[in-house]
Amino acid sequence: MKEKLRFYLNDIQEMLFEISMYMYKHPELGDQEFESSKRLANVLEEHGFSVEWGIANRPTAFRAEFSGTKSGPTVCYLAEYDALPGIGHGCGHNLIGTMSTGAGILLSKIVSETGGKVVVFGTPAEETNGAKVPMTEKGLFDGIDVAMMVHPSGESYESGASLAMDALQFTYYGKAAHAAAAPEKGINALDAVIQLFNGINALREHLPLDVKIHGIINEGGKAANIVPDLASAQFYIRASTRAVLNQVVKRVKNIAEGAALMTGAKLEISNYELSYDNMVTNRTLSDRFTKNLSAISSKPIYPPKKEYGSLDLGNVSQVVPAIHPYIGLNAPGLVGHTKEFADQTITADGRQALVEGTLALAYTGYDCLTDKDLMKAIKEEFLQINKLSMANK
Repeated sequence: MKEKLRFYLNDIQEMLFEISMYMYKHPELGDQEFESSKRLANVLEEHGFSVEWGIANRPTAFRAEFSGTKSGPTVCYLAEYDALPGIGHGCGHNLIGTMSTGAGILLSKIVSETGGKVVVFGTPAEETNGAKVPMTEKGLFDGIDVAMMVHPSGESYESGASLAMDALQFTYYGKAAHAAAAPEKGINALDAVIQLFNGINALREHLPLDVKIHGIINEGGKAANIVPDLASAQFYIRASTRAVLNQVVKRVKNIAEGAALMTGAKLEISNYELSYDNMVTNRTLSDRFTKNLSAISSKPIYPPKKEYGSLDLGNVSQVVPAIHPYIGLNAPGLVGHTKEFADQTITADGRQALVEGTLALAYTGYDCLTDKDLMKAIKEEFLQINKLSMANK
């Protein structure tokens, strides 16, 4: 049956590469991916998928479904397609979207024989305000048995972890005054922001090594001779798990309150982007994907790399068994979020990665549909991890 999947890929791989090339040439930022999402959804529709637009109140998000005539598991592929400002597809989402779409099409060709269902989610804005977060909160992954995607990288790696992340803005309100003539009549909001940075820098000494805090001053005043009555800072705060992150965030908020008390400014704390949970890889599912990719690709596949970034797939992995492996572009040392990375996605190596990633996703989906022991092991691992997670909260 897997040979059928390879055969069907021959029919669509040129079309997939054309879509990937189109997205490379016409990059669209998060929640503005109107043409990119349309091209992916349209080709799914052409292959018999029913498509629902605007899920989770995101206009460029979609759910495409193809059901077999017999019951069975539901395999889900996640398509990303947002680009980076000024760079384009420096994270390879033009490949991610086409690989997940291609895998969904391939699997749809055999579900009439295997039973089950194939779902492809179009998930906007992974780089900024990831749609997978509200999709998870609204229960759109209810009924999904496994969720998969594969991310391009310089080299291939097994699926690993990612950090939980909160994006917080601290806004201080002071009182304007002439900085030279009447400084005593002012309340300096910028002083509060500076004390916030000082307090966070002191806190770093007493945090676990996997906690990362980095921020900017996005509003610091208008002129040097005016006491700033408004100042704000934005921070990403990351940790290995949501439980650890919540503890760190509480301490950072206490520092922010202290800075307000020290200066007399009033404080407002808000989220300027959605919060991401840590990625929990389902090792059973990951091992099967690695086995399938090894059978397809001659490139080495390395153990999970240490991740210091954050993924909205982390939220999905909390509610359904999920994986996020990396497929190599035959470019060791390639740095993500660069123009060089984007350019590599449309080379012969990028094309090979597209073909191999699509096929490995489809093979793994087929295994989930047909191997009852595999699905049982995947679900048992997921339940066990969930129990441990709840016990640690």
